Amino acid sequence: MGTVGVDADVVVVGGGIVGLSTAYAVSRAAPGTRVVVLEKEAGPALHQTGRNSGVIHSGIYYRPGSLKARFAVRGAAEMVKFCAEYGIAHEVTGKLIVATRRDELPRLHALVQRGRENGIPVRELGPAQIQEYEPEVRGLAAIHVGTTGIADYRAVAERLAETSGAEIRYGAEAVQIDRRPERGVAVRTRLGDIVRARVLVNCAGLQCDRVARLAGDDPGMRIVPFRGEYFELARPELVRGLVYPVPDPAFPFLGVHLTRGIDGSVHVGPNAVPALAREGYGWGTVRPKELADTLAWPGSWHIARRHWRYGAGELRRSASRSAFAAAVRRLVPAVTADDLTPAPAGVRAQAVLKDGTLVDDFLIREGARTVHVLNAPSPAATASLPIGREVARRALDALNSLL
Repeated sequence: MGTVGVDADVVVVGGGIVGLSTAYAVSRAAPGTRVVVLEKEAGPALHQTGRNSGVIHSGIYYRPGSLKARFAVRGAAEMVKFCAEYGIAHEVTGKLIVATRRDELPRLHALVQRGRENGIPVRELGPAQIQEYEPEVRGLAAIHVGTTGIADYRAVAERLAETSGAEIRYGAEAVQIDRRPERGVAVRTRLGDIVRARVLVNCAGLQCDRVARLAGDDPGMRIVPFRGEYFELARPELVRGLVYPVPDPAFPFLGVHLTRGIDGSVHVGPNAVPALAREGYGWGTVRPKELADTLAWPGSWHIARRHWRYGAGELRRSASRSAFAAAVRRLVPAVTADDLTPAPAGVRAQAVLKDGTLVDDFLIREGARTVHVLNAPSPAATASLPIGREVARRALDALNSLL
């Protein structure tokens, strides 16, 4: 593969919050372990981490006992502590989950039970109590979740990078991986540099399945990218904190909500539509090879057949600000289309199985000398510290088995 580069015990591909948390955890669990992080962009956390709504999730939505539930509940408390320790902007705001239709009430009550099973403080509210928290919000009932908050996740990622003890290389896109049991793993970057390591950790987010295949492992899934489109509320005084609808069981990660950020602005969204590139933050970004890869995956067609009506609604809201505003008015009737200003979009790296199953939980798989994080959508930023420890544990187990 060319000239030999820097040696390392562990090479991490991906410098988002999960990759950096993994490097941070490796260095703390096994001081002296040589870690190199390869990030293809010019800085950390420029994709999913830096383009989300900045919410510290409580864990109320997630199935008790799942990795999401365990890591989110633990991670929320740890994230608040980390931000306080390093002076990173954050706030524990609490949030409302509001039922606006009678058919949502059973799902709202089920969330109360789920929250209690996950050890999360939940308060049930009637219509008048909703307005004590959020005067402009209307609903039949709601729950208040006290442990939800907001944070500057890009600043968190930057601090993890600074304190990880790892060598972090930016502008270092992995384009070839050579893995041999007797020699370890060699990663060649687009610039021609080579990093040789004993163990590779794949935290490449939107590119994680591609990196797994480069390493010679079959991930058993594909990333199907969905763009989350956001607006900023021109009248932020309409919302005090965080306001969410009752989630749809078919797509629990969707649903237009309102989120007051650490800078005082209020973001509204997301509207979720298929992205035409893995990093397709607008309709004008089309990468034919990546689009063909998505369309060639059988799971993509299964999703389309099962959920085309839901998708049509998302596309309609993408094309029409008035339709988007109508969805927002279910929660905040005072919002008009003129109150919505386009804001930067994000792309969700959704793992999809061949049969069209949307992977709901975090998905971590191991190969010979490799650990692959293949599904780490929201609440991955919230849960990044415990996720990093889990991935680091697996990487260190693989490393120790070689010694």
